[in-house]
Amino acid sequence: MRILVLGINYWPEETGIGPFNTGRCEYLAAQGHDVTMCTALPYYPQWRVPPAYRRRPFAVEERNGVRILRCPLYVPGRATPARRIVHEASFVAAACLRSLATQRPDVLVTVSPPLALGLASLVLSRLWRVPFLLHVPDLQPDAAADLGMLPPGRLLRLLYAVERASYRAAACISTLTESMRERIVAKGLPAEKVVLLPDWADPALFDLPPTGGSAFRRAHGIGERFLAVHCGNMGVKQGLDVILAAAERADAGRVLYLLVGDGAERPALEAAARARGIRAVRFLPLQPKAAFLDLLAAADVALVTQQRTVADIVFPSKVLTLLAAARPVIASVAATSEVARVLAHAGAGEVVAPEDPVALAAAVAALAADPERRAAMARRGREYARRTWERGRALGEMAARIAMIVAAHRSRQPIALPHPSLTVDEGGS
Repeated sequence: MRILVLGINYWPEETGIGPFNTGRCEYLAAQGHDVTMCTALPYYPQWRVPPAYRRRPFAVEERNGVRILRCPLYVPGRATPARRIVHEASFVAAACLRSLATQRPDVLVTVSPPLALGLASLVLSRLWRVPFLLHVPDLQPDAAADLGMLPPGRLLRLLYAVERASYRAAACISTLTESMRERIVAKGLPAEKVVLLPDWADPALFDLPPTGGSAFRRAHGIGERFLAVHCGNMGVKQGLDVILAAAERADAGRVLYLLVGDGAERPALEAAARARGIRAVRFLPLQPKAAFLDLLAAADVALVTQQRTVADIVFPSKVLTLLAAARPVIASVAATSEVARVLAHAGAGEVVAPEDPVALAAAVAALAADPERRAAMARRGREYARRTWERGRALGEMAARIAMIVAAHRSRQPIALPHPSLTVDEGGS
């Protein structure tokens, strides 16, 4: 098959959606398909385009059998809601025009956000008379509404209208979790049209020893302090102020909260930590893979935080990483969230009330005093991750969905999809 994939994030981005888009494309190429990825210049999570790419805004690259078409886009210095709309719109326009210059594919695979990329796919699919699969790892309009990033009004209604048009035009919609799937179906979609295509855990994580990280601890002067680590994007949804407030209550000689990564909120968080003189918190940039694995081995506990209004609109990929790496997790999230459900089902961590630094600090202190409990959580989490997020199975299911869509289009028959919940692990832990 000739497959055109549209998505704003791709290699060399190392966090967020980018690694999964890269993995999907490279897997399909390795299966013998002709795969083209139309994507943006790399910018995430630093929100800066590297100098080498600024000089080549329409770069064409080849990597692991995938042809990569780069598109220029506006990248704001500070990602306000209004600027994000312009940022995404600039990519959608560029990607639509760039795609029109490519050879007609057999199928489009579109990853949203950006939300409007679904409209671009609608236009392209009708011009070419080909179907498209819309993958939705983030319910963007719901997030904007639930987090108060956009007030009720015309703009929010427009976003929901774009979402409806994209969903109706897609041959199939996929998402990450059952709660996200249910939320999409509740928007008026046929249940059989919305399926689960989960992300996967990096196979290297399963080989990480349950304890270690001495080199990382020496390099950063951590010593024997209990290490509570948050890795990944530092944005609005993460609500990372709760970690700063928990760190204010910690004994800096015994406990260190480490925030690793980048994102739109990082400058403000660092400034707040300095202004408040918080000694038990430290920031590090994104780490190269080897150093990142050593960091995970060094972590005594991993932290996942979300604002209380974030429940079934996102599922952070860091959860897969942490459980596969055998890290016990403390999640400051809504009790109804998918993160809370997974941790309870896996027996891999503890859930505390979101935006409650007292509860977070108490949970860290309790696990610091109970190494046997941490070890049991770590073991159960890795077992769950191995059953649920194995890379080959996840990518194989994606490839099978795409083949079904193309076959149904060619035969002009409705898509006979398996039951949409087949990928959810409901076994014991």
